[in-house]
Amino acid sequence: MSEPNPTPAIPPIHAELSFIPLTPSQLVWRRFRKHRMALIGAIGIVLLMLFILIGSIVIPEAKANEVDLKARLSSPTAAHILGTDSTGRDSFNRIIYGGQISILVGVLAVIISVSLGTVIGGTAGFFGGWVDIVLMRFTEAMLSIPSLFLLIVLGKFLGKDVQTIVVFGRSFSGSVGIVIMVIGLTSWMYLARIVRANVLSLREMDYVSASKSLGASNIRIFFTHLVPNTLGAIIVSSTLGLAGAILSEAYVSFLGLGVQPPTASWGNMLTSAQSFIQRGAWWMWVFPSAFIVLTILCINLLGDGLRDAFDPRTKSHIGG
Repeated sequence: MSEPNPTPAIPPIHAELSFIPLTPSQLVWRRFRKHRMALIGAIGIVLLMLFILIGSIVIPEAKANEVDLKARLSSPTAAHILGTDSTGRDSFNRIIYGGQISILVGVLAVIISVSLGTVIGGTAGFFGGWVDIVLMRFTEAMLSIPSLFLLIVLGKFLGKDVQTIVVFGRSFSGSVGIVIMVIGLTSWMYLARIVRANVLSLREMDYVSASKSLGASNIRIFFTHLVPNTLGAIIVSSTLGLAGAILSEAYVSFLGLGVQPPTASWGNMLTSAQSFIQRGAWWMWVFPSAFIVLTILCINLLGDGLRDAFDPRTKSHIGG
């Protein structure tokens, strides 16, 4: 007798599912979450933003500027957990609102620099020829301008003359706008070079040629195909540029030429502390310095992780 044919083995479903290709965003997330230090940086930034946001809701800005001469130069206590400054203002409250200003300056300056860098670098790479030559020579000329020196000069001669700005019911010294504009207008050049290099390679791709043959406009090709494929470099540059903008604001505010009182920033809090370092008022400079250092550290860790995540050459075990 002939034996019955054995039933063919059916491959397990999970074996096929384990090799489903991942989308580019899923690949980026997989690489990023394996970068432990980047995750720590991201968590630190989230906690900092929650601290500033919740603190500004619970504590009104008037409390941050409230003067109490009886409590001046008080060390950390239950009433003032981070101590007070030379006029009795609570350092905890001022760190909350100082963090708002420092991060606001950084974010707005980065928006300006990223917009300029993307448009100028992308335009130079996409059109090439004399457009590329003119824009790149302009970029090189801008690289020769020392941004910190320009910040100091404009802050000294214009900072105290600009009127107070009121945004969403909050008053900001006019110097805030000067700091934002100078940092934003003098920090786009490196991103422009990166975007130009990427666009030079992307414009030769088949999908760009196909879009041109279908009658797509240059603007549509630029913003639909080229910019999204350069997004990794833009995001990484934005993250690292944010750290540099916050640090630049702290520089000029520490010199007394940036954000002016009564608007608080971490930089001008250090300015008011320098006269009292020898008197033992350590809390006046330790806590603002700690917040600056931790913020810059977390942003740099996040930027390093994003750079590795967007790099297609990063080794990652996709299956399993």
